[in-house]
Amino acid sequence: MMRTRKTIFTALLTLMSLTAMAQEGAWTGNLEIQGTKLPLVFNFTPDGCTIDSPTQGAKGIKANKTTTADGNICVAIPAINASFEGKMEANSIVGTFKQNGMSLPMTLTPGAPKMNRPQTPVGPFPYSTEEVTFSNGNTRLNGTLTLPANSGKDTKVVLMVTGSGQQNRDEEIFAHKPFAVIADALARQGIASLRYDDRGYGDSTVVFSNFTTDDFKQDVEAGVCFLRKRFTKVGVLGHSEGGTIALMLASEGKTDFIVSLAGMAISGKETLLMQNRIGMSAVGLPKETVDAYCNALDKAFSQLAEGKSTKEIDRKDVPVLLRAYFDKAMEQANTPFMRHILSIDVQPMLGNIKCPVLALNGKKDMQVDCVRNLSALQHGLKACKPTITSLDNLNHLFQHCTTGNILEYQQIEETISTDVLTTIAQWIKAL
Repeated sequence: MMRTRKTIFTALLTLMSLTAMAQEGAWTGNLEIQGTKLPLVFNFTPDGCTIDSPTQGAKGIKANKTTTADGNICVAIPAINASFEGKMEANSIVGTFKQNGMSLPMTLTPGAPKMNRPQTPVGPFPYSTEEVTFSNGNTRLNGTLTLPANSGKDTKVVLMVTGSGQQNRDEEIFAHKPFAVIADALARQGIASLRYDDRGYGDSTVVFSNFTTDDFKQDVEAGVCFLRKRFTKVGVLGHSEGGTIALMLASEGKTDFIVSLAGMAISGKETLLMQNRIGMSAVGLPKETVDAYCNALDKAFSQLAEGKSTKEIDRKDVPVLLRAYFDKAMEQANTPFMRHILSIDVQPMLGNIKCPVLALNGKKDMQVDCVRNLSALQHGLKACKPTITSLDNLNHLFQHCTTGNILEYQQIEETISTDVLTTIAQWIKAL
């Protein structure tokens, strides 16, 4: 009898060992959320497991993996309060993903998703590039100057400014390189450009959230001054927060023209409230719950902009279901960057802009509302003749999309609409 038990125990250990070996490597599963796929990559190793969420730009989330006696694979992901449990069936691991009381079916298959980015420029190129550096005080900024063939002092040039968050010179996101694509398209049309890494990029000792939009604006001013030493006509092309900075500089008469791609023209506070409302409505929360939460958030943002601490914020009107999310929002808002952006409102400045303005927004933009922001520009730009255009079926990145949800960004192969590229180039050439 003891021998039989030992044999069974040994067989179970062998089965568990073989199962673990079969799992090693990357396995991918998709969560279906509100009609949108959210891929997760499980990286199984002999020592454990990490999780990647390509759509959310998250990599290497630590997880704990165990295998039960009956062959179930259990993965605990403490950092996001989630878990996965499944069982090998043929060449798949079929199971359930759980997070914060929510359960969703998920099947893992071998391999990591491959991202095809057909618009990323590949040489040889009919133009040249230079690696350059310019400075804003003690801050050195590194970039790429793209020069069309036969360029000279009279060649039009644009300085490209990224959106919020620390990004490289290509404004790279999910392997998309929109600024590299724009630079390539412009150079082929005889327009020069300078794109640069955000301050502190690549330096892990830099706390980027300690900088504000005003810091970034000063960096852009330094870039414009750098370009004026070589070019007569200097413009600024900004995306999202970068578009807002372009509007600020134009209002001070420091640019010859600007291109605002989904630039925030309404206040920072209004924009953040809109983003929260859209996000919560998208996951199916009742309107009264969303209204109550956004009303509480509105009051909290006003108090933070006035300088109050997060501990002074009253939480009594926050729906109980969403208090954890509210606390997280307050934690994220308690940085110099967020406190400053809550106070930004460029609308009073728009009447001072006299240079040419091209402003584009996608109608399916869920981060910078197309209607409200373009309406603000249309109403405020009185001293110039702007070209203001809303574009069908484009999201915040100017990709053709289905819903506009940020979860689609990584899944779409198109980096930026070719119509947008053509519009920008033709508008600048006509100046």
